[in-house]
Amino acid sequence: MNYSFRFRRAGSLREDLVLIAPLALTAIITVLAYVTPSNLYFSRFLALAPAFAASVWPVARTVAIGVLAAAIDVVIAVTIGQMTEEHTYLFTLAVIACVTATAAYASHVRQQREQTLADVRAVADTTQKVLLRPVPEHLGRLDLETLYLAAAAQARVGGDFYEALETAHGVRLILGDVRGKGLPAVGMASAIVGCFREAAYDEPDLARLARRLDVSTSRYTTLLPGDKMEYFATALLAEIPDEGSVVKIVNLGHPPPLLFHAGAVREVTPTAPSPPINMGALLSGEDYSIDTVLFATEDQLLLYTDGVTETRGHTGAFFPLVQYAGLWDVDSPARLLEQLHRDLVDYSRGRLDDDIAAIAIRASATTA
Repeated sequence: MNYSFRFRRAGSLREDLVLIAPLALTAIITVLAYVTPSNLYFSRFLALAPAFAASVWPVARTVAIGVLAAAIDVVIAVTIGQMTEEHTYLFTLAVIACVTATAAYASHVRQQREQTLADVRAVADTTQKVLLRPVPEHLGRLDLETLYLAAAAQARVGGDFYEALETAHGVRLILGDVRGKGLPAVGMASAIVGCFREAAYDEPDLARLARRLDVSTSRYTTLLPGDKMEYFATALLAEIPDEGSVVKIVNLGHPPPLLFHAGAVREVTPTAPSPPINMGALLSGEDYSIDTVLFATEDQLLLYTDGVTETRGHTGAFFPLVQYAGLWDVDSPARLLEQLHRDLVDYSRGRLDDDIAAIAIRASATTA
């Protein structure tokens, strides 16, 4: 809590400094005009004040600082004897007036665009709350933590998705990544998550659940333009019963999860491949493969999208997830994801070019 408070205070301080910058610039130019020889005409730079103000201030304040700059120019001309050079004095006033008028218009356009962006963000935030609603920190005997990183700085939601539900069969989870980007990817992710939220309670096993997701998504994609086989999603389905020490996994063409057990880490690769969601026709009469893996108390499982393993370093090499994971101190799901996030940012030098979603799960000794 203290860290968050300090972060907000630091951000607020930076915003305050930006807001007073036009006034500070005006003061600096005024001082330079007085302390330098009069033939340097530093007062001409007063036109920079309204130009700068247009990027951070509303129209009225931008015009006001333009008027202030013009008044200061007159005062400077009177006090240091530039009034005798009438053409220079009037030229500076004309420049300030033209720049102020242009800056006022630029400020008006900026405010309109900021309002449009705010409206779009509000819609995106609402969409995210529906698609990626918060996962509880505790479900049954499990501790959970989620991570979502958008590649675009202003993005709120994309084609990566996850959900965790407590059902009669135990805790069931899904994490996946829709092919493509933009609104079609968001719509398909929403359809898959919506189907999972209903079917996870009804289907007796993960194979039946995977089949139902495939059928539902196939119906959804018939409404989309183009070849419906172009729309698909890789995903992981996991089921962790309330009793016992196992986890059941169906891998639908997705990167394998990591299992942290007894101080070691390994990839949980499927014994048989299963096709992505909306490509169930490739099974050719076979069923989805379910793998059962030991998941004892204090073990942790990391589910992630391919944005993690496809993160590139400065040499162009992919992020070596297993190598890094072997060095982590994984005493909790929150700590695990914190170290994952830190290493991804360091490895890519802050240039993450794909959406990333992850869920960390730890088996505890007791039910919350």
